[in-house]
This record gives sequence, C-alpha cells and structure tokens, in this order.
Amino acid sequence: MSATVGAARLVFLGPPGAGKGTQAKILEDRYGVRQISTGDILRANVAAGTPLGAKAKSFMDAGDLVPDDVIIGMMEGELGTLQSFVLDGFPRTVAQAEALDLMLARLGLPLTAVVLFDASRPALIERLTGRWTNPRSGRTYHSVLNPPQVSGVDDEDGGPLVQRKDDTHEVVVDRLSTYDQKTAPLVDYYAKTGLLLRLDGLASIDDVTNALLAGLDARPGSVAR
Repeated sequence: MSATVGAARLVFLGPPGAGKGTQAKILEDRYGVRQISTGDILRANVAAGTPLGAKAKSFMDAGDLVPDDVIIGMMEGELGTLQSFVLDGFPRTVAQAEALDLMLARLGLPLTAVVLFDASRPALIERLTGRWTNPRSGRTYHSVLNPPQVSGVDDEDGGPLVQRKDDTHEVVVDRLSTYDQKTAPLVDYYAKTGLLLRLDGLASIDDVTNALLAGLDARPGSVAR
C-alpha cells in the first residue's frame, strides 16, 4: 500500500450518502489532494466580484441555473494552479463531463481516475434517513449504526435530537431519483474511457480508503513511494 498519493486528479461519482465527501476529506488531510467544491468556487467568485462571478450572479439573481460554461471557466482558473485534486459533485451531467475533458486537455491535466462509490438504494435510504442531530452542538447519531442511549435524546446534554429536512424519507428518495436521472449516465461515459474505478461505498471507512489507495497505486497518474 502506498504511503503517498502523488499527482492524482480524480472525479468522485456516486449517489448521496455513498461516502464521497468522507473519502475526499481523507485524501486532502492525509495526502494533500485538494478537495474542490464547485459551490465554494462559485461563491468565492461572486463575493470577489470577478467577471465570471458577476455573470453568475446575474443568473442567480434571476433564479436561473448558472450555465456550465461559466462554472467551467471558474474551475479552469482554480485547477490551473494545482497538480492534484478531487472533484466531488462535478460533473453532474455528461455535457459537463465533456466540457471538463476539454478544459483539462487545455491545461494538460488529464484525469487519473474516476471513482464510483457503489451502494444499493435500500441501504442508502436507511443510512440517510437514520441520521439524527443535536441542533445545539451539531453532534450526530444514527438510529441503527450509532443510536443514542435514549431514543430522540442526546447522550451528553439530554436535549432533544432532530431530523434535518434533507434526511427525511421523501427528500432522500427524491435526491436519489435525481441522481439516477442526471448523474448515473456518467458511469457509462467514464467506463468507456477506462478511467472508472468501482468501490463499495457501504464498506467501512478504512476499508474504502484502503481500496481507493490500492486502486490509485495501479494508475499511471499516481505516484507510489
């Protein structure tokens, strides 16, 4: 197992709750692989008043989606300064993936791998809808995986736990449906390129990390030492 991930340029795919964000954070903290959030880039450009940020704001103020070319333009300025990164949440459609490919080709930064975090729908629904949060501290529990000692009550302060709107069954099912419709076709797109690396997103965090590192070590874009 490699102790170091080198110039890895990654896209993380997978439905909500499959563990993409957790693994992206691990790569960033342990190996310096920068986690890129398109939302953060967008907000930074708007706040700084850049030309692309102003353009994006005009769409946002009108209640419209920011066009792909504007997002890609912002990302190009960000990725052009990096040798390693992981994109979590982008691309979301095949059109965005095609635009990303063209942009990375211009920068001379080909992708190392596209990592798919596989997970069954029933397991994801159970994982996502079982989360309960202490609104006072942010501490979280899970009704099956990490339940409080007393149902609905925080172990430490004795106050009530709440379920966030995003964690209700109806919202979770809708989010998974949206993923299937818009983002799942990316799996076929990247499978044809030979870049796709499939992982079991429902395995333990350590097992997923180990499988990810092992898969990356076999790729020419990662440096094992």
